Amino acid sequence: MANEKKSKTPMLDELESGPWPSFVKDLKNLAKKKPEIGQVLEQLEDSYETKTNHWLGTVLNLDGYGGGVIARYSDVQNRFPLAAQFHTIRIIEPSGWLYNTAALRQLCDISEKHSGGILQFHGMTGDILMLGSNNEKTYTAGEELMENGWDIGGSGPALGTLACCVGPAYCEMSCFDTLGLTKFITDTYISELHRPELPYKYKFKISGCANDCANSIQRSDMPIIGTWRDKIQVDQKEVAKFIKENGEDYVIDNVITRCPTKCIKLEKKKIKIDDSNCVKCMHCINVMHKALKPGKDRGITILLGGKRTLKIGDTMGSVLIPFMKADTKEDWDKIIQLVRRIWDFWGEHGLDHERVGEFIDRVGLGTFLDGIGVEPDPQMVKHPRSNPYIKFEEYTAPRIAGEPKESPNVVSKETEGDEVAV
Repeated sequence: MANEKKSKTPMLDELESGPWPSFVKDLKNLAKKKPEIGQVLEQLEDSYETKTNHWLGTVLNLDGYGGGVIARYSDVQNRFPLAAQFHTIRIIEPSGWLYNTAALRQLCDISEKHSGGILQFHGMTGDILMLGSNNEKTYTAGEELMENGWDIGGSGPALGTLACCVGPAYCEMSCFDTLGLTKFITDTYISELHRPELPYKYKFKISGCANDCANSIQRSDMPIIGTWRDKIQVDQKEVAKFIKENGEDYVIDNVITRCPTKCIKLEKKKIKIDDSNCVKCMHCINVMHKALKPGKDRGITILLGGKRTLKIGDTMGSVLIPFMKADTKEDWDKIIQLVRRIWDFWGEHGLDHERVGEFIDRVGLGTFLDGIGVEPDPQMVKHPRSNPYIKFEEYTAPRIAGEPKESPNVVSKETEGDEVAV
């Protein structure tokens, strides 16, 4: 025991215990052929001990690109010289994250050759992340990636790399071609993705239905989500079969009572839906996916303003365009025209480092809609299911005896015809 070598990373060693897979174990194995990974682990151990982040971020541009590389330099490189530089290269992923094995092997080979041999699928932006390159190898990695048909992702005050759910490739709930639209927007705005020229970052996340498997509402400035505007498709034979297999109580407890607008009824073993009051939340369809399906008149809802914490805290996207079709090239061109108007108005009046949602919060929704040429719509709600029928108006109530005339008693009246007690 006296000759036993003391571990350099005792705190990280603890993360190897327990039933779950450990990144520490994987990185230790990788360090056997890439010594720089061992020093990255030692630096991480030091960060755990001192509660200090030793990575300094800056910009490192590949030729022809203004972003896409997240440069990381160690501020303790005198102690860990092999970990002095540990950059991240963002790579645009295929739509829907669909790969073949040849593509994955190619990425692995380039990563092994030019970086630390660590690939992350996928970052918050949706990109493939290639970790561990230094200044020299970042350039050679970028060249080899581009020679093999890969492209560098977005970062900084630019269009971020788009991401979408698997859409119609595998999912019967998808209301439009998420894969095609993602590639179309990427190809159209590839210059804005590579060369930062916006007030700050702008992200799209595209989901085929309201299940929002791309997490677009929380994670993107402009979520595009599939929806429908006609009736939910109901197969009453499948409804009866579902009830026979699971029982009426199950349907009541897990479908009927969980409808947010109470628009579903179960009568004589048949589902009846008040579609005019349906908010397209997808819950009933998710539970009874053979009996219920999205309607046939399908399209998209466009939201705006989601992001993580900055000037006004975390926000979720709010409705901008309640419904539009997204079936043809002409429909997609309308989306591009809308985006261009948003970028022009935000780009001219936005502040540095101000996301579009924060810009709307600062100038007001009315000013923003006027600036981009979109008519206001009652469905542009900030708080869902708020009562839109209460009418507030300012008026002068009858003067109380003895009250000065120059001090009118101003109150709010909820509905016309109500008497106000004075």
